[in-house]
Amino acid sequence: MSVTVGTVILLFFLFQIKHMFADYFLQTPMMLSGRGEYWHMGRALHAGVHAAGSAIVLLIVGTPIAFLLLLIALEWFIHFNIDYGKAHYSDKMELQPNQARYWHAVGFDQFLHQMTYVAMVWAWLTYVT
Repeated sequence: MSVTVGTVILLFFLFQIKHMFADYFLQTPMMLSGRGEYWHMGRALHAGVHAAGSAIVLLIVGTPIAFLLLLIALEWFIHFNIDYGKAHYSDKMELQPNQARYWHAVGFDQFLHQMTYVAMVWAWLTYVT
């Protein structure tokens, strides 16, 4: 296995660990309440936790600081808006965990976050290696 392939696998692995902690273990009540409004400080902080975690991941693989800052700023913006879209849709449709559409929204939200990591790894491969 080449260093690049091994590093790509490591990046995806670390992004998954970061995502699990940021999305499920590190959310506070402030981050979880009032998410249907667009500018929500809790959502901004939640996206910041994701960005900080990604910064750690990218530092581990030796990403140049300027590129790292650009990538995590984009991730913050994208994560913030993906979460807003899910919250807005879920509130508008009055979705509850006992409804299939609730889980469709959660699944699509998680899919979009995973595609963000694919794009970040692609950018890292294209501009860093």
